[in-house]
Amino acid sequence: MGKGMRAGKRPRQKNAGMQQQLQQVQAMQAMMEKKQDEIEAHEIEASVGGGAVTVRVNGRREIVDLKLAPEAVDPDDIEMLQDLIMSAVNEAIRQISEYSEAEMSKVTGGLNIPGL
Repeated sequence: MGKGMRAGKRPRQKNAGMQQQLQQVQAMQAMMEKKQDEIEAHEIEASVGGGAVTVRVNGRREIVDLKLAPEAVDPDDIEMLQDLIMSAVNEAIRQISEYSEAEMSKVTGGLNIPGL
């Protein structure tokens, strides 16, 4: 008989609980990877200046489309166009970041996991 064991007693199954936790972590990891793929494929569109500049970004925070209304292109006021473009890009990135956080929190149950 092993040290600390009594006759007729079986050793506790410590590994069973750890195995179950490992399976839960692996399942959550698979769900997170699937959700991350969905987020990366998702696109958000932001428009500023009454539609003068429209930007569409994907979940990887890449610009996939940029539209400028003809009236937004004024050779005498390039700074305004630059400001509109920056505003549209920043708004689109803000929106896709919020979407990403909301979608991932559905999987993680609100746990704050670094890097997500």
